[in-house]
Amino acid sequence: MSCRSPSRAFELSRLGGALLLCGCVAAGTSQAQEAAGGLVLEPSVVSGSRSAAQSFDLPFSVDSIDREQIGDGQLGINASEVLTRVPGLVVQNRQNYAQDLQISSRGFGARSAFGVRGLKLITDGIPASTPDGQGQAATFNLDTAERIEVLRGPASTLYGSNAGGVIQMFSRDGVGRPRIGAETLIGSDGLTRNHLTAEGEADGVGFVLDASRMDTDGYRDHSSARRDQTFAKLDFKPDEDSRLALIYSSLEQNGTQDPLGQAWAAYKADPRSVATNANRYNTRKSIDHQQLGANYERYFGDSALQLTAYAGKRHVIQYLAIPIEPGPRPGADPINPQANARHSGGVVDFEREFHGGSIRWLQPVAGVTGDLQLVFGLDYDQSRDDRKGYENFVGTLPDVIRGVKGDLRRDEVDTVTSLDPYAQAAWIIGNWTLQGGLRYSTVEVDVDDNYIAGANGDDSGTRRYEKATPSVSVGYAFTPDLNGYITVGKGFETPSQAELAYSRGNAGFNYGLEPSESTQYEIGLKARVAGDTRVNAAIFQINTDDEIVVLENSGGRTSYQNAGKTLRRGFELGVESQFTEQWSAALAYTYLAATYDSRFAAGNAVIDKGNDLPGVPRTTLFGELAWRPVDGISTALEGLYRSQVYVEDTNTERAAPSYAVFNWRTRFEQQFGPWKAQQTLRLDNLADKQYVGSVIVGDGNGRFYEAAPGRSWYAGAGVEYQF
Repeated sequence: MSCRSPSRAFELSRLGGALLLCGCVAAGTSQAQEAAGGLVLEPSVVSGSRSAAQSFDLPFSVDSIDREQIGDGQLGINASEVLTRVPGLVVQNRQNYAQDLQISSRGFGARSAFGVRGLKLITDGIPASTPDGQGQAATFNLDTAERIEVLRGPASTLYGSNAGGVIQMFSRDGVGRPRIGAETLIGSDGLTRNHLTAEGEADGVGFVLDASRMDTDGYRDHSSARRDQTFAKLDFKPDEDSRLALIYSSLEQNGTQDPLGQAWAAYKADPRSVATNANRYNTRKSIDHQQLGANYERYFGDSALQLTAYAGKRHVIQYLAIPIEPGPRPGADPINPQANARHSGGVVDFEREFHGGSIRWLQPVAGVTGDLQLVFGLDYDQSRDDRKGYENFVGTLPDVIRGVKGDLRRDEVDTVTSLDPYAQAAWIIGNWTLQGGLRYSTVEVDVDDNYIAGANGDDSGTRRYEKATPSVSVGYAFTPDLNGYITVGKGFETPSQAELAYSRGNAGFNYGLEPSESTQYEIGLKARVAGDTRVNAAIFQINTDDEIVVLENSGGRTSYQNAGKTLRRGFELGVESQFTEQWSAALAYTYLAATYDSRFAAGNAVIDKGNDLPGVPRTTLFGELAWRPVDGISTALEGLYRSQVYVEDTNTERAAPSYAVFNWRTRFEQQFGPWKAQQTLRLDNLADKQYVGSVIVGDGNGRFYEAAPGRSWYAGAGVEYQF
């Protein structure tokens, strides 16, 4: 049975499993692997179409990273380990667990000072991004991942307020005889990681249980971290037509140190250095994140109903390096003398409660030429932050104790709610594939300010954003091994709570900040060559109005504004090839010219038309050559190149230079009856190159740069027992 038929070929996308009730994708994958000697020429994905389809047949850019690629010789700590192999993505490991990864897609998200902006993150159908678009990649649990899908371009606008794309992680289901395992990893800079797992199926119930602890001293000074993650998933089949999954996950980081950015001179003198204020204020962050979700799917003939519900809480306390001490104040605002009276302090403390759900109906249409499938859905998400701010000192000069919680300076409740209905259609007629959709996004931000004192007035208010985002794709199969497509879509991106929090001069909430709106175009080709090579190529153009950019960064606080127009033009190429049974290779190339398309003022500076968007390299290249001489042994050489990156809008500050680094990994596996053992060795940055791994866009203190580690080694071993 073809997976393109309107029968029970809909994947349990909200359940996060890799299996289908009809099993057709598993069969298709097996056939592709056999034809290519191990290379999956037609991986199945659900992103974009929301029902199972082979990525080769879909008329837009979508990539899938499978379980083997996620786990083969990788550390299992950060999504940056595997996302670099996707064209269009720039993934920067800040070497700072207090701020998380920086991920941008086709230039969207590069301005983010922390976490992920411009892309929607989803795990097992549950958003890992808040309704305002701020996401945390640290919540991805790579130990339990079956695959990661990355959707880019116009089709991603059908997922709401995220112009850059969608990254979905799907955890595996518990199948087969029960088994337990343990793994340990050690490495440079005091890295240790211990991991326990149990999974399988018993009495018709699948289960996956996973727990890990990671400790590191960090490459830079004052950058130590401890991360604890737990995960539990239970799969049930109430009857032959339905399926239920319950998923729990948690992330805990206590006292994660924040080394802040580096000035260029400090970076060159000592790449491990930290800013003086990082030690003075003991900058650090603690996170306690827990969530529970449920996914249910039921078939009614060839139609399917999918339901998702989730709820959770997140507590964050962060100590910043923002001096507003009594007496001479080096951090006093030079523009607005009353700004310090309105300052929200140097300690962020919030408790977030979040919940939401989705309902979706998948309906094949009979009696028409070809295969026509319709999808109707509704997504609802809400987060409520009980947010407080405190001074980061106690006492008076000269007897000041820094890096502790002082007097209250902020007390508010921030609520963000989104409600998005959508409809999609996919129609296959002969060699043609037509796909279109429309989503109507509503995002409402409500602020209830409870801290009103003197010059610090009442910042309470509500702002509502609404936008319809259509997308249309047309694909044509020139031959069974060559597909072409054209995609056009509208997108928008609302400001996040962090971007709304301050207006110019630290003068309270920036209710005047507008969402950015984009029109995206993409033309692509997908080819299978000689039965052992897969090639995906795409060119794209994105025109954006009201791009959200940094207005000013003063006293440790960043305010934002809309910057007129931007233009993104680029080319992406992805190649995977299985030369022989032993040798394979992969390549991901991106060229992106992301520039301002109109002149505008930012603070006291004028940004010229044609300037590059900061944080976006023009060229990114990833390559991998892998060798598997016999079963149970694999080794690979990885290479990564990035061109220079501007750090602020004027393009006059020193750009972070281009760099090329190479990594090597090897993995061994042995089977002894019910026992299986594995060992991993890894060397990163083989040439011990000193380079800037990530940048902080528009940092007001000129600390734009974050050094990447030199040569690093890692060694791990694990054992598994199957009952």
